[in-house]
Amino acid sequence: MAKNRTYKEKYDNYEEMIVEKTINKIMLDGKKSLARNIFNAAVEHVQDATGEDGLTMFRKAVENLKPELEVKSKRIGGANYQVPIQVTPKRKNSLAIRWLVEYARNRNDEHDMERKLAKEIIEASKKEGGAYRRKEEIHKMAEANKAFAYFG
Repeated sequence: MAKNRTYKEKYDNYEEMIVEKTINKIMLDGKKSLARNIFNAAVEHVQDATGEDGLTMFRKAVENLKPELEVKSKRIGGANYQVPIQVTPKRKNSLAIRWLVEYARNRNDEHDMERKLAKEIIEASKKEGGAYRRKEEIHKMAEANKAFAYFG
């Protein structure tokens, strides 16, 4: 494993798995060390901006972004229905990380990825921001289509 990690060894395997998945999601063109540096810098920016532990804020942000329900299209009798289904724990993590990185990348208020990711982490931990709105949107869609739940 790499030696230049700033997150402590006190975090368990689950925590390290979430961090590694996030780093892999940030990575472009196979440049993992650059992605790791971006993540570490973002965690430090979060820590500087809020005064709280950056990794704790990251964990809180991911927890806030995990969706409980999502909708899947099912074709029944010639019609397509949006059927709400429970999200598996592994998929919850994947979606939360995907949305966090995706909405950080699409931010226009900053120029470097470290600051974009830091801002998105801070907003997600406060239940704000683009990634959190995405989660709420999915929940609203599932709630609106709960009449079709028996198809699932």
